[in-house]
Amino acid sequence: MADDSKVSNVGERYALALFDLANDENKVAAVEADLKSLKAAVAESAELRTLLRSPAFSAADKAKGLNAIAAAARLDSTTQKFLGLLAANGRAAVLPSIITSFEALAAKARGAVSAEVVTATALTAAQAKGVAAALRQALGKDPEIETRVDPSILGGIKVRVGSRLFDSSLRSKLDALKFALKRA
Repeated sequence: MADDSKVSNVGERYALALFDLANDENKVAAVEADLKSLKAAVAESAELRTLLRSPAFSAADKAKGLNAIAAAARLDSTTQKFLGLLAANGRAAVLPSIITSFEALAAKARGAVSAEVVTATALTAAQAKGVAAALRQALGKDPEIETRVDPSILGGIKVRVGSRLFDSSLRSKLDALKFALKRA
């Protein structure tokens, strides 16, 4: 199994190469939209995750699968070629990391910042707007928020902006209290 730091570095390198290519072709927005739809497909489909990660599938099989998905979704030609290259190089498993890195590069180019917001229950539109306003004020940049629901945090909110994590979840507060009680 590959070390996570090496995998993310590989993902970052591929994302940077794709971003440079898309930027040269004036297709950053199109490629970013394609990658967002691929990200959703990977999140929703266990079969696609298996195809990407499993060593049981050859690079050619992964390329065929990714090409079929790209054709069915009518992805941009730059994205399609990139997916073929990724599969041919045996790097299909790092696609989620590439997507995350590409989104960060595209947001940075737009002057925005990506933020992942995790809550125990889904945010209402008003709550999401309030979180966006608070992040805009704290960061001084327009946040592009991606929300995720994780019932295990029990309540509160976790916000990840780049490598920084702001954790005011009930789970972390209870864990801190538990640790303090054990030390007493």
